[in-house]
Amino acid sequence: MATPVAALDQLNLAFADRFNARDLESLLALNTDDVVFVPAPGQPVQGEASVRGALEQFLGLNLPITMTVRHVFQSGDTGLVVADWTISGIGPDGSEVALAGTTADVAAYDEQHGWRYVIDNPFGTA
Repeated sequence: MATPVAALDQLNLAFADRFNARDLESLLALNTDDVVFVPAPGQPVQGEASVRGALEQFLGLNLPITMTVRHVFQSGDTGLVVADWTISGIGPDGSEVALAGTTADVAAYDEQHGWRYVIDNPFGTA
């Protein structure tokens, strides 16, 4: 099992590390059980199978993600992280991929799991 994220400002960086390692199970471990993931603007998914499928699509691009944390806000065991991300390069089918966004993520902390996503909204400002 992956190490829990102890500091809120490290959550998105842990996501990027696990994404770039193509470690789907460790990515899923960064989510609460009832996480809402928004893989496209206005198209939220919920439930392990749906979230897994959406993450598999991103991982299927076989390109690295870069992540720069812009803002972190915390109140007790609840947090909000705003971060800029990009996925770019040549995809598996030979086409150019240029995805980017500014995520607005809600996270929760507990002693057992560390910081995890409650709402993972990669296109949070769209």
